[in-house]
Amino acid sequence: MMDLDFVQSLIKALDESGLDSIEIERGGTRIRIAKTASADTGAALVVPGGSTPPPVPMGSTAAPGLAQEGSPSSETSPGDSGLIEITSPMVGTFYRAPAPDASSYVAVGATVSPGDTLCIIEAMKLMNELECEVSGVIREICAESSAPVEYGQVLFRVSP
Repeated sequence: MMDLDFVQSLIKALDESGLDSIEIERGGTRIRIAKTASADTGAALVVPGGSTPPPVPMGSTAAPGLAQEGSPSSETSPGDSGLIEITSPMVGTFYRAPAPDASSYVAVGATVSPGDTLCIIEAMKLMNELECEVSGVIREICAESSAPVEYGQVLFRVSP
């Protein structure tokens, strides 16, 4: 396991260098820090167990894996459309079904309740089931099966 001081020194070194990203593996833990990211600004820490905590902005002193105030959550409050957005809790590959020849977990128009499996997100060769935390009806599926997804990317829109 890498300690917080080491990670912060890597962030500082990257910030002061001409490099855009750095990836290091030490003691079975791999970390990738990047100045630019496609959806969020900051760096992402990849830890064993298949989870990817929220990006840590450059210069942040937050411990990896701890949510910061104002960070996106799995569900966001209903927007102007009245729909609840269910976002990806990690970077990975989105799968709508448990196997290529199986039917999808949910489809547009399906009624869901807390605990229902919505999809699988593959991260670091681990299959992570994303369970619904709200009751409602799936109104939109915003990602294609087998497509890469980013942390915080909207995957589903549900009407309560």
